[in-house]
Amino acid sequence: MAFAGKWETEAQEGYDAFCKLLGIPDDVIEKGRDYKLITEVTQDGDNFSWTQIYPTNAKVTNTFTIGKECDMETIGGKKFKATVHMEGGKLSVTFPNYHHTSEISGGKLIETSKAGSVVLKRTSKKI
Repeated sequence: MAFAGKWETEAQEGYDAFCKLLGIPDDVIEKGRDYKLITEVTQDGDNFSWTQIYPTNAKVTNTFTIGKECDMETIGGKKFKATVHMEGGKLSVTFPNYHHTSEISGGKLIETSKAGSVVLKRTSKKI
């Protein structure tokens, strides 16, 4: 149940390069650069509900069970099927254009998204 709770971004690295690689428009990148993303996670055993609240109150919720294929959605509204795995305490999932992991380290939520050599690392604190 380590992931459960409400989290707020406190630092991120590689944001601009990652967003550009995904084709996000410059004006959207600019608006989101210093935004404190809110992530709300509920966890019941292997069942998760993972909600991220973006600027302008855009919200994406993905509900999944570890090891089972599920329907997911990106912030851009793209729907896809994926299976979330738990490996060594890290959640791991492949999105259409990148691979994403989430872990709890030192009481922080650490999310890492990799697309080729481009990496976005977001650190969030519990609120």
